[in-house]
This record gives sequence, structure tokens and C-alpha cells, in this order.
Amino acid sequence: MTRVDFHLNVPDKVAYACRLVRKIRRAGRQAVVWCDDPARLREFDTALWSFSPREFIPHVMASDRLADRTPVLLTTTEGELPHHDVLVNLGSGLPRFFTRFERLVELVGTAEDDRAQARQRYRHYKDRGYPLETHEAGA
Repeated sequence: MTRVDFHLNVPDKVAYACRLVRKIRRAGRQAVVWCDDPARLREFDTALWSFSPREFIPHVMASDRLADRTPVLLTTTEGELPHHDVLVNLGSGLPRFFTRFERLVELVGTAEDDRAQARQRYRHYKDRGYPLETHEAGA
């Protein structure tokens, strides 16, 4: 069963996701970053290239021909994916395909609308019996 981690009060979801993906990679794991907002996903893609000048995090869009050989994939769709380790939700919706993954990380910002959407997702997971953990950003 997928473990779901909520990271709460994230001041900048894109920057936080960059650090989180770096941590996932340092642990030797693979990640898929899903977002229901294509513009935000493009912003994240750009940020991955520049957030740490001395590190490179290999990443491509999930539709790229190199996806099966790349440890970090970016997607706005629920299509076929070559790995199912960690799913990071950078968006505001529920990634309906999360059950394919060992772990789901939900990023929750500080804006009230983002928090309200996250509460709905939390109830969805809780009502279905998924193991849930919460973490304060920066704690």
C-alpha cells in the first residue's frame, strides 16, 4: 500500500520540490514529479537546472525517449511510467494513479486555497486507509 507523506506550510513549492528531489536521489531512489499545472511543471523543470550550481539532477519529461533511463521524470498526465518509487505531487489535484507508487509526497503551501485542497486529498487517503505522515516544512 502506498505511504502518503504531507509536507505542510511549504513557502515555495517549486524550490522545496527541488530540494526534495535532490534528497530522494541522494537516497538512491527514483522520482516522478506530477503537476496538474503545465506552467508550474515547466517552472520546476527550469528550477532543477539552476537551483544548485554544483549539482545536476538528471530529469526528463515522462514522454521522452530517455525516460526509462532517467531517475527523475516530470509529467502532467497519468500515462505509462517506467518506474514507481516516489511520486511527488507539485499540483493541487489528486494524482489518481498514485497507487502505482511505493510512496506519495504531497506538498502543501501556505495559501488557504492550497491548504483546503490538501485537506480534501488528506481525507481521500485517510478514508481509504492509506498510511499517512505529516511533516512541517523546515522542521
